[in-house]
Amino acid sequence: MLAENLKALRKAKGLSQEELAARLHVVRQTVSKWEKGRSVPDADLLIRLAEELAHGGDLLVAGSFFLAAELRPLLLLAMREGRLS
Repeated sequence: MLAENLKALRKAKGLSQEELAARLHVVRQTVSKWEKGRSVPDADLLIRLAEELAHGGDLLVAGSFFLAAELRPLLLLAMREGRLS
């Protein structure tokens, strides 16, 4: 599910794998592996993905769309700590 949702959010934002990778400071192949389900981003990268793929104020919506339920509290905690706007 993460793979398909990540790809859908990236495309909805109009980003190529290369552009998203550059914003996250990873290589394009890393994004490709996430989208193919061959690997998953770590918790910090999940938060950064939510930041990059959110539309305006829809950070929680974007995060909820592709984060597993057990990772949502991590996103909320990061927001409370001021790591996310």
